[in-house]
Amino acid sequence: MRSLLLGSALCLTVAGPALADIDVQSCDRTVTFDAPPERAVSNDVNLTEMMLVLGLADRMVGYTGISGWKTLDEEMRAGIAELPELSAKYPSKEVLIGADADFFFAGWNYGMRVGGEVTPETLEPFGIKVYELTESCTHIMDKNWASLEDMYNDLLNLGLIFGVPDDAAALVDGYRADLAEFTANLETGDPLRVFVYDSGEDTPFTAGRYAMPTALIEAAGGTNIMEDFEKSWETVTWEEVVERNPEVIVIVNYGEVTAEQKRDFMKSNPAFADLDAIKNDRFVTLDYVEATPGPRNIRAIKTLADAFWSQ
Repeated sequence: MRSLLLGSALCLTVAGPALADIDVQSCDRTVTFDAPPERAVSNDVNLTEMMLVLGLADRMVGYTGISGWKTLDEEMRAGIAELPELSAKYPSKEVLIGADADFFFAGWNYGMRVGGEVTPETLEPFGIKVYELTESCTHIMDKNWASLEDMYNDLLNLGLIFGVPDDAAALVDGYRADLAEFTANLETGDPLRVFVYDSGEDTPFTAGRYAMPTALIEAAGGTNIMEDFEKSWETVTWEEVVERNPEVIVIVNYGEVTAEQKRDFMKSNPAFADLDAIKNDRFVTLDYVEATPGPRNIRAIKTLADAFWSQ
């Protein structure tokens, strides 16, 4: 059921279209839904925001995996004000069963781990269907490089699952049109060499070819220096970073270590003094919710492009 405000006074409650055995591809599984979920749980800030932009908060009983690592901005706080956080980090099976959930929107390393306690297989006996974040499928199967199509695919599949396919299609069409108009007017030069610095001082945690920043950087006119790294999010060595000499460093902002602290660490370390990005002080910050698959990806591309080409 969804509440629609008409004019300034009249509030109606209408039912979404009924589903009849909708099949949705989730990584290497086909998941069948005979009705829209009514007690959904999402994990992580970006997946939760996908639910919110489709107007699905009233189909949710809560969310997980945000406050243990991330902070909510004002936009997100307003969207989930009526929903409880069921677990600060990854949920246990008992948490989801205790919430009487019938649907879990998560991903591999976004609320689930291969061989872990919470997987599609372990939740199935309790009537909890799982839809997996497309970007994360690389952890269990072969897939193409990260792409904005991954994010679009998730929104369209959520639209099918919850019986709001027209809403999802309109949203994705809007994102496509916005990006096409922006890139058509974007003046670039040779692709800039870009390093994504997520975290870590002894060894850096970064984005490889299967992580969304690779697609965002490419759309903005750059090249991820780790695009040949056949991983999603993983650690590399600082020696590899120095050898590839990034011209721009993208800092992913979240957690206890601030973006400014990450920037200061790189600028103050003599080992990085000869990097083009350090010499020219070329940093750009993306919030975690922008750097991972979700509704803010188009905004992130614009932020990157402005930092790449406005100097």
